[in-house]
Amino acid sequence: MVSTDFKIRYQGSIIGYFWSLLKPLFLFGILYIVFTFLIPLGKDVENFAVYLIIGVVLWGFFSEATTIGAGAVVAKGDLMRKISIPRYLVVMSSTLSALINLGLSLIVVFVFALLSGIPPSPQWLLIIPLSLQLFIFALGISFFLSAALVKYRDITYIWEVLLQAGFYASAIIYPLSLVPIELHRWFFLSPVVQIMQDARYAIATDQTVTMWNTVSGPFLLIPFVIIAAVGLFGWLYFKKKSKYFAEDI
Repeated sequence: MVSTDFKIRYQGSIIGYFWSLLKPLFLFGILYIVFTFLIPLGKDVENFAVYLIIGVVLWGFFSEATTIGAGAVVAKGDLMRKISIPRYLVVMSSTLSALINLGLSLIVVFVFALLSGIPPSPQWLLIIPLSLQLFIFALGISFFLSAALVKYRDITYIWEVLLQAGFYASAIIYPLSLVPIELHRWFFLSPVVQIMQDARYAIATDQTVTMWNTVSGPFLLIPFVIIAAVGLFGWLYFKKKSKYFAEDI
């Protein structure tokens, strides 16, 4: 199912799988020109180009995984009525295909980092657990949204608005250092911000503001507790509602 989802997505396009690389690169190029030459928000950030593309790629994965995952059950309603398969596989296959795109995009990030003069480091391997952390968070949201969307089709439009707001509220196009220090801990309530800043610290620059050099004590556990809670709640809600999918789709 993962293979089929990935192939169908680019079926009929001239450059096929390369769109998974070009989409984040196009967005990065536009943002880099705007925020380097027109509105120089990143002028004081070391390796700002790499810093920016990391944010674009990780947010792109989160947005793609949750959007496609949210519509997975409705999109495959006919398949589920004809074939007896575990319902959760439908959502997982969609989010896993987005994870493949993330892997391809991260190759571009590493190549870009090398071309920017950043020496390879064992710290780069931290992107693996960070990507897994983001995947679990996106999967939990996808389970909830896909089950809710079967009955409430407005979920699609609501989630689009929330993603748009999240893009600007997650310090993707501007460095978190521009935000007043007293507000940093509130930004790190979002697991996406914590993951993105950690990835930037590991790959782009050790001057990145991270949760680890901002807060201490029990507050450090909050993003992980949120991810675990969202994953568990999403799965339980999906499991409860899945028995009615065939009737409601």
